[in-house]
Amino acid sequence: MLELIVNTKENEREIELVKDEELIEYYKENEEEERNEGNIYLGIVKDILPGMQSAFVDIGTNKKGFIHLKDILPKVDLAKNDNQQQINKDIKDVVKPNQLVLVQVKKDSNDKKGAKVSTHINLPSKYIVFTPNTDIITISQKIEDEKESKRLIELVRKTISPNNGAIIRTAAMGKNEEIVEDIKRQESKWKTIEDKYNRLKKEKENNPKLIYENETLIEKLLMDLLTKQIKRVIVNDKDDYKLIKKCISENKELKDIKLEVKDIDEIELAYNLGKQKEKIENRKIWLKSGGFITIDKTEALTAIDVNTGKYTGDKNLEETVFKVNKEATIEVAKQIRLRDIGGIIIIDYIDMNNEENKQKIEKTLKEELKNDRTKTQVEGFTKLDLMELTRKHICSHKE
Repeated sequence: MLELIVNTKENEREIELVKDEELIEYYKENEEEERNEGNIYLGIVKDILPGMQSAFVDIGTNKKGFIHLKDILPKVDLAKNDNQQQINKDIKDVVKPNQLVLVQVKKDSNDKKGAKVSTHINLPSKYIVFTPNTDIITISQKIEDEKESKRLIELVRKTISPNNGAIIRTAAMGKNEEIVEDIKRQESKWKTIEDKYNRLKKEKENNPKLIYENETLIEKLLMDLLTKQIKRVIVNDKDDYKLIKKCISENKELKDIKLEVKDIDEIELAYNLGKQKEKIENRKIWLKSGGFITIDKTEALTAIDVNTGKYTGDKNLEETVFKVNKEATIEVAKQIRLRDIGGIIIIDYIDMNNEENKQKIEKTLKEELKNDRTKTQVEGFTKLDLMELTRKHICSHKE
């Protein structure tokens, strides 16, 4: 059974996704943290950085946003190599200081950097991610049925207005009218945003303005979990209860969810969630075999190391190593999702001499990552026998 537990305390909120009493996703929100990812602003271009082909954009937050040339130029279809035309562009010819721009926050600011912003707007919904001002229509890699992929692309292309695009989400599989309605809602939302932006430009607004505020993390989770058969949502806060009740009433797919107000401490104790959450903070995670993994995050990437630890095996070395590596792979996939690790991830497995075992490990990793709700790309073993993959954050303020 899939359950969502929302534990609101004085200055923070813990959001726990639990499957059969096992914690599979965990997020912590602090009221003092600035969360702007997904918000859309009327921004004002400030300093141009020609050497970096970038600029700073004032969006009204504590730190100026940062935008790269590729996030200003029209979005291109990489499959058609349209980006070749953009290589020789100079940012000074594309934007000027004090120019008004409509931008969306793609990545929240942190202690060292301001938010990353882009003129490429994305409006996620249940079945699509609506992408205005581009005619590119793509589909989730998790939809592997070729016939269904073609049907969905054709349906979206036939429904969506000219010069608008979409990324078709996994939840769209088997849907028809629901997708049509979804597109209409997103196009209406976009028109409201565009009209407000054009009005402010016409009025020659000289201050940054918030034009569209993104959904809360709770709302995003509920939307993403529509097809995952979530059975129960437990909260301990009246405001959270009202918000979730509103979401349920507006989405017929959520109508069977049981919403309860309960003492969260009792639930966490019954499910032993305290111990499971403690594990998230640990650098070292022990495996049942006696081996262990370590997780070290740097600014550039996350390094995961696999060790045999106390496990010595009872047969040959290759079999011992393979057993630890396979068990570690399952735990790594779990921890990546649980900790919402994003960006570049490097796994240093114990060396394997058997090429077939390497292929089995890569296959196991890909299979385990299918349970993750966000996009992951497994690149395979490098020449140095390091497993390389990338993952997109679900909740990017953790960066």
